[in-house]
Amino acid sequence: MTTADHETRRSMSDVSGRSLRELRERASAGLAAGERDEFLAALRRDPRRGARELGERLERRRSAEAAEAERLEKLFARRARMFDEGVRCVAGVDEVGMGPLAGPVVAVAVILREDVDLAGLRDSKQMTRASREKLALRIREQAVACAAGKVQPAEIDQLNIHRAGLEAMRRAVMGLDVAPDHVLVDARTIPEIASPQTAIVGGDASDGSIAAASVVAKVHRDAIMRHLAERYPGYGFEQNMGYGTEAHLAALQRLGPSPVHRHSFAPVARAAGR
Repeated sequence: MTTADHETRRSMSDVSGRSLRELRERASAGLAAGERDEFLAALRRDPRRGARELGERLERRRSAEAAEAERLEKLFARRARMFDEGVRCVAGVDEVGMGPLAGPVVAVAVILREDVDLAGLRDSKQMTRASREKLALRIREQAVACAAGKVQPAEIDQLNIHRAGLEAMRRAVMGLDVAPDHVLVDARTIPEIASPQTAIVGGDASDGSIAAASVVAKVHRDAIMRHLAERYPGYGFEQNMGYGTEAHLAALQRLGPSPVHRHSFAPVARAAGR
């Protein structure tokens, strides 16, 4: 052990000679597991109230991190079992945009590397925009392959919304650079793909691969709708993302449907005078 290592271990167990500011800075810098245990024990022994409160905050943070790690382990438990059975490339697939009156249906297929680090991952509907966007970047960084499939409004009108959602997911899977050994999909069966698949009811909330796909799909579609808001102002696409809010319905009556509205949907058809 080097002199620097001895000094670090000494400082973990003897904090009384250090100011509270130094202790907070040391805690913020990050500690290895063994160092943290010693540091927390020293803080608990420190007679200063501020040091003990710092220790309590670190204890709560450690408990929260442990709970999050356990939650993520459960999210990826199915995938872990598949890895044990020899399956290597597991794709999660989900779609967004089935209910809106305008814009495309977007699906994403993502194959994550085995050693993912995606704290905060959950169903995209349970996240804020900022959290989704940050996590979507991390998902893409940790993906072996990621692809989006889109079905535009005119196609939706031709196919019907149910078939359009399935087609978007098929396109996403077919767009992957790596062929998946197995596909996990949120409560649907994707037609015309070669890979075996498993439909999981509520998969976007209970399976990590599907949740990751839902986050990337939501962020991707929201970006599309904000772009469409610039091309077709007045409908509030940047806020309602094409959903039939009261303000959106009023704009439909006032302006009539845009080229990116789904004319087979009843409120749009009524606004078009059909």
